[in-house]
Amino acid sequence: MDSLALKSEFPILNQEINGHPLVYLDNAATSQKPRSVIEAVKRYYEWDNANVHRGVHTLGSRATDAYEGAREKVARFLNASSSREIIFTRGTTTALNLVASGYARQTLQEGDEIVITPMEHHANLIPWQQAAKATGATLKYIPLQPNGTITLEDVEATVTERTKIVSIAFASNVLGTINPIGRIAEIAHRNGAIIVVDGAQSSPHMKVDVRALDIDFYAFSGHKMCGPTGIGALYGKSRLLERMEPIEFGGEMIDFVDLYESTWKEIPWKFEGGTPIIAGAVGLAAAIDFLEQIGLDEIDRHEKKLTQYALERLSAIDGVTIYGPREDRVGLVTFNLGDVHPHDVATVLDTEGIAVRAGHHCCQPLMRWLNVSATARASFYLYNTEQDVDRLADALVKTKEFFGYEPVR
Repeated sequence: MDSLALKSEFPILNQEINGHPLVYLDNAATSQKPRSVIEAVKRYYEWDNANVHRGVHTLGSRATDAYEGAREKVARFLNASSSREIIFTRGTTTALNLVASGYARQTLQEGDEIVITPMEHHANLIPWQQAAKATGATLKYIPLQPNGTITLEDVEATVTERTKIVSIAFASNVLGTINPIGRIAEIAHRNGAIIVVDGAQSSPHMKVDVRALDIDFYAFSGHKMCGPTGIGALYGKSRLLERMEPIEFGGEMIDFVDLYESTWKEIPWKFEGGTPIIAGAVGLAAAIDFLEQIGLDEIDRHEKKLTQYALERLSAIDGVTIYGPREDRVGLVTFNLGDVHPHDVATVLDTEGIAVRAGHHCCQPLMRWLNVSATARASFYLYNTEQDVDRLADALVKTKEFFGYEPVR
């Protein structure tokens, strides 16, 4: 894969920041968009823009075809059994909240268990806190190993016959840990539980087959995988979606409305009240085309190689602490530079034209487990190169010099 050639497909990367060529290393927060995605959204607004499903005129028909065609593309991307198992949402957060409110609150009872991990993004933690409070269920945590991974033995010990839901990130947005989803699904199902997977950090980087992994619900966002912001999807097995109640009511999602009673459309449309994110779905479909043309396996190989190079370069800098496992991780490196606050590190890096993320990364419980208030994070994607990593490492050395930092001997 020629990352330098790919970089030319992303207009935003062809600029200088503070007098330096931009090195964008904040891809775990949001990825940049290739020209083909930008053009697809532009073409929709210039040529097909209309509301979907309701109109019989030509523009309405074209918009509906584009929107439902995008749903079919997402279904193939995840290897879902049917496009009816794909619900368009605003992103991973909305999708996980839909499961926690529309499924969990309808099925959980007092004494039931919800199992998650301390590495979860707030979007896969707070909805389960609220579901537990609303139903009387118990929230339990699979413990983390010192390197930020979990063991199947601990999964077996935590998941019991009372467990009804196991919800876990495929990959951690802080530690980079890739969790053994297929094995965890086996354990959950053996105990009569379902498995919900936060795919925000997996779908951009690796091929995910929801049927092969036997995942019950899977959520992801388009903006982290070269698509537009404001669009994502929830995959759910048909039998589970049929049991779920919608949490938004109004136009589009209804079948029959009377003065005192209403009925809903079939899945997936009963969960898509109001005018949907049509242009976003068109852009997501274009992003999937772009990624599949390159190949998810090729992207995965490139990022793993780049991450190992970054681990080597940053580990050689005195005072840099790196978090998470050293192998089998997605394309990000989370670190701290001595006692220099991560926000200060990120600010100095920005003066060198390097964009990284700094803060708690929506993982405050994990920060407390790491015994830090915040970290800096460099996250990679298909257009990043070893030269980008070299720029980061050189700028971190400059950051040390700027703050006069000397490691404790």
